Amino acid sequence: MTEFEVDSVDKYNAMAAMTTALPNLQQISIGSMLGFGVGYGCHAFRHGEDPGAEMLSINENCYLHDMNIISNFRKLRCLDLGCTRLNGRYPFLFNFPLLHNLRI
Repeated sequence: MTEFEVDSVDKYNAMAAMTTALPNLQQISIGSMLGFGVGYGCHAFRHGEDPGAEMLSINENCYLHDMNIISNFRKLRCLDLGCTRLNGRYPFLFNFPLLHNLRI
């Protein structure tokens, strides 16, 4: 099984296109996008539901990207969120019926 790693804005944009082109993707790794991508500036993922107040300022000056986009890959078996700064609840993470491996 081939893993697709999202660790830059360009790969995030590719993942967005893959949600319709390859909806049966089974393995994905989401990494930190801080300091990467097209142009200058900080790139990060949006906070989840009920985010912790102490971390709200971390992404204050960043370009924010939607983490919920991975919910379109309904056949995920492996999901790695190892280097991602997440803050809050992300209920969509529990909607992958075939998920065997979740690394946070």
